Amino acid sequence: MDLGVAWTIVGGFLNVCVVLAVAPFFQGVLRKLTARIQSRQGPPLLQPYFDLLKLLGKEDIESGETPAMQRFAVYLALATVLTIACLVPMGFGAPMNGSGDVILLIYLLTLSGICTLLAGLAAGSTYSLVGISREMMVMIALEPLFVIAIVVGAMHTQSLRLNTVLNGSVYAAGDFPWSGALMLVVMLLSFQAFVQRVPFDTSEAETELMEGPLMEYSGPKLALFKYAQFARLVIYSALFVALFVPWGSHWMFPLGWLLFWTKVFVLVVLVTAVAATHARYRIDQAIRFFASLIVVAFVALGLASYGY
Repeated sequence: MDLGVAWTIVGGFLNVCVVLAVAPFFQGVLRKLTARIQSRQGPPLLQPYFDLLKLLGKEDIESGETPAMQRFAVYLALATVLTIACLVPMGFGAPMNGSGDVILLIYLLTLSGICTLLAGLAAGSTYSLVGISREMMVMIALEPLFVIAIVVGAMHTQSLRLNTVLNGSVYAAGDFPWSGALMLVVMLLSFQAFVQRVPFDTSEAETELMEGPLMEYSGPKLALFKYAQFARLVIYSALFVALFVPWGSHWMFPLGWLLFWTKVFVLVVLVTAVAATHARYRIDQAIRFFASLIVVAFVALGLASYGY
């Protein structure tokens, strides 16, 4: 077997395993830190692992009228997130750098959000439908932001290759142009929404919609959906680090690898602090906020087209 093909397979497999291993742990960190900020004891760090195992061990109860799409959306959600893991550098080069480009990455990021829409639409309950209507509005306003960030990086590097764009490309080969600075601000302000955390978790909003699109799920299917959500936090954190804070990625293993996960951990802590200290936005407030960020993002795109 060709060495490059072997690295693609082994590297992709390792990325998937790492994401599956650390995603529940980061969720445990998020819960524990939230509790500490709010002067509570909080659950153990390993509680998300126990929750997933408990759900996976429950009986998979379905009615005779359960739509096939409701089942398919669950597996598609987790499969999409794990496929993205193979395209993202996590302390070393993107394993599938030669098997895809940033256009494929954009499609997969969008598909991971569409899975939630499919799940809620197939369920058909009132809360699910309200949840997916909010999710759809958020996606329309939010997804262009990450697309523009990636396009700005591609314009600076004149390439669509994953390892080239996902390597601090918004800095234009060492410089810090205005477009990169603007996109850094935009992504910091919108990151909570990408990982579906307070104050932008409007589509699930447990106290309002009882988790909206996921309301009709239970047992193993709910476990897989939760696992996919946990993994989204890791994936988007890794993408943010690769685009905006890649320093040290070329260090010798394991120093570069450890530095990468340290930066991801710091980003998770930041997400936790924001979520624990802010109230949830109404959907109209969130849309107005995203609309203002889109304007700034398009300004950054215009600047990048002129090399600034």
